[in-house]
Amino acid sequence: MIEIIDRREECNEPVGRIRVKGKLSAESPSPVDSTLVRGNLIAPLIDELPLLAVVGTQLPGGIEIRDATELRRKESDRIDVTVKNLRAMGAEVQEFEDGLAVHGRTQLLGAMLDSGGDHRIAMAFAVAALTATGDSEIGGAECVSVSFPDFFTLLESLVER
Repeated sequence: MIEIIDRREECNEPVGRIRVKGKLSAESPSPVDSTLVRGNLIAPLIDELPLLAVVGTQLPGGIEIRDATELRRKESDRIDVTVKNLRAMGAEVQEFEDGLAVHGRTQLLGAMLDSGGDHRIAMAFAVAALTATGDSEIGGAECVSVSFPDFFTLLESLVER
């Protein structure tokens, strides 16, 4: 069950907290017992899917995202850029026309990453870099200022040194 609580608007974007109980779907068509995000879950999560792919690298069974062809028509081809960046960080990823599958429990490695000029990709991979062994650099990360100018300042304030 997925429930969105504490709905509000910040920086002209709807935000809220997501509470997830159990699996998103009982189906598991991939070779691993992955979490499957598809169908009516895609539209409300469309901008968060790159981040969910990053999170999938740390889930026991990974994550599979399908029915998300719209991701190919955003600020960048978010499926392509997400797959390339995850692979650069050592993740095992399958790319589909309508999504991707990420194998879980992966120790990500620092890497040279590309935002593709897309603020959502830059933010997702800034989070990925926090879990990685070694340093990462995100080319074009300044694009984050389009939607969240204080993102890196806020992220830095959350990091324990």
